[in-house]
Amino acid sequence: MNDKTPSSELTNRILRFRQIMNSQNPNWQMAVIFSKINLFYFTGSMPEGMLLFERDGKETLYVRRSFERTIQESMLSCIEPMNSYRDVAEKIDKIPDTIYLETEIVPLAMYQRFIKHLPFSQFKPLDYQIATTRAIKSNYEIELIKQSGENHKRVLENLVPEILHEGMTEANFAAELYKVMVEEGHQGVARFSMFDTEIAVGQIGFGTNSLYPTNFNGPGGALGLCPAVPVLGSLNKKLTKGDLVFVDIAMGYFGYHTDKTMVYMFKGDIPDYAQKSHDNCVDIQNNIASMLKPGAIPSDIYEQIMAELDPDFLKNFMGFGNQTVKFLGHGIGLTVDEMPVIAKGFNEPLQENMVFALEPKKGIPDFGTVGIENTFIVTSNGGVCITGLNPGIIKIN
Repeated sequence: MNDKTPSSELTNRILRFRQIMNSQNPNWQMAVIFSKINLFYFTGSMPEGMLLFERDGKETLYVRRSFERTIQESMLSCIEPMNSYRDVAEKIDKIPDTIYLETEIVPLAMYQRFIKHLPFSQFKPLDYQIATTRAIKSNYEIELIKQSGENHKRVLENLVPEILHEGMTEANFAAELYKVMVEEGHQGVARFSMFDTEIAVGQIGFGTNSLYPTNFNGPGGALGLCPAVPVLGSLNKKLTKGDLVFVDIAMGYFGYHTDKTMVYMFKGDIPDYAQKSHDNCVDIQNNIASMLKPGAIPSDIYEQIMAELDPDFLKNFMGFGNQTVKFLGHGIGLTVDEMPVIAKGFNEPLQENMVFALEPKKGIPDFGTVGIENTFIVTSNGGVCITGLNPGIIKIN
């Protein structure tokens, strides 16, 4: 494929962002984007620099490094080099009193350097407006997400059973899995918007390691390598007969992610109580998917599903012990965790071509985490799964 984001795609994204800003912040005059993921979304490149929007003017991408690479990658019409924010200030006729910034992302030190050269009176956030812009995917984005989904399905449903073998450690498995993921089209990195979050490959656990508490806001668990690197997998935990294998990984293609979880029963029988809990999670996923239609309210979906669940099932649902989470699914795109979320408080109606990862899961004491996760596109007929339909626990003999 052409690795440049089309200029028409960039134009439409910028136009939609401007329309949202005009509607929600009628008096805005200037907005600035620094984060590389949002720069990629609006420009097709990921430089060190800033994208400056002037309400009554144009949008200009100022690039510190690398200008040469950026002009090769980006189809944006106005790209200029800069050495410091002073260069930007010299090209602005009037600095407004208020500038809109990514307050969830911009470090204080960067803010102080910026305001030194562009002395404005106050800042306001534009994180919600960017998230809202990114939430509805174009047909161009949908095709990239679908390709990620095809690769994802192939890896988890077809290839993982060939990788697992008795005696391998979780870390061995993570390394082999990563190799296969890249060979099958994964972009090599999964990005998150959660602050200071590191995920390599995903959450992987043999047996009860998938119940181990983490700092990650999700329903699964993982022990990881060590306290300093609580990702990948343990170098000590070896796969043995009768282990449940929990694999929750994101894959990406040209920047766009899908999310999927599978569980595998290694050389043993699945306890009836675990199988029943898993099947309940699959039913929950399918019920939510049927509701993913334009006009549906995410908070209503969440409350309806939770109200229908048996009180006994709710114990250790969406986590284990005190590590449960209060959502059933999340938007996904350039980051794995995007808006909107299937949870309380998300009251804006769904729109066609929003994309969600649905992940009902349940911790089983002394066994591991069961459940499922797949990625769905919102359509008029409900959510369409793009990461495979296997309802496993897949049994490996």
